[in-house]
Amino acid sequence: MSTVLLVLHLMIAIFLVAFILLQRSSGGALDGLGGGNGASSFLTARGTGNFLTRATAILATLFFITSMSLSLYYKGHMTQTAAKSIVEQVPVQQSAPVAPVAPTAEK
Repeated sequence: MSTVLLVLHLMIAIFLVAFILLQRSSGGALDGLGGGNGASSFLTARGTGNFLTRATAILATLFFITSMSLSLYYKGHMTQTAAKSIVEQVPVQQSAPVAPVAPTAEK
């Protein structure tokens, strides 16, 4: 279950970054990759903007949901199977410090 959810989360993150980069910016940064001339024959500029805006909102919502699901899953999973921290898992071994040897005078 966690593997499927994690892979889905990563795919959503990749698509979210791609959709954000495809959106038109004030400087026209990467809009030539999908929002420029090639897409205008398929959709109008307004339609492309609306599609990218809606898709970004949907992907952001899905990203938030999968993030919360993963955090809740691992919170419940960790409290049942493992100790609460790494410090509790490692046995503490204390050793007494070695006393320094006093120098002796030789004649």
